[in-house]
Amino acid sequence: MLSFYELKLNHKDPVYVQAALYVKRQILLRRVVSGDKLPSRREIAAQLSINPNTVQKAFKLMEDEGYVRTSSTQGSVLYVDEAIFSRIEDELTWELVQSFINSAKEINLSFKTVVELISEQWE
Repeated sequence: MLSFYELKLNHKDPVYVQAALYVKRQILLRRVVSGDKLPSRREIAAQLSINPNTVQKAFKLMEDEGYVRTSSTQGSVLYVDEAIFSRIEDELTWELVQSFINSAKEINLSFKTVVELISEQWE
């Protein structure tokens, strides 16, 4: 079962978005797979020391995006097929690259310099 103890919350982004993003990262890293159960909303709230209503918002977001399904008999479980995995991979990769590009532009690095630096550091 997925634990949220490793999630370090920041003060910049909404907590419920951070919780949902944490689950996406665990999916991308294949630390969790389709069919894995999620802790209850109360358990997650206790692990993160946050309001259960905030956790409920995270679950609503994850359910709306399709990678969490909740039933009265099984609780909440991950549902990840190839299309969902691919969508998560694309989203997280795009965000990583976009963040890097924005940071490079902030300090006025040229495209050429960025490519050279990446080439040097890749190995």
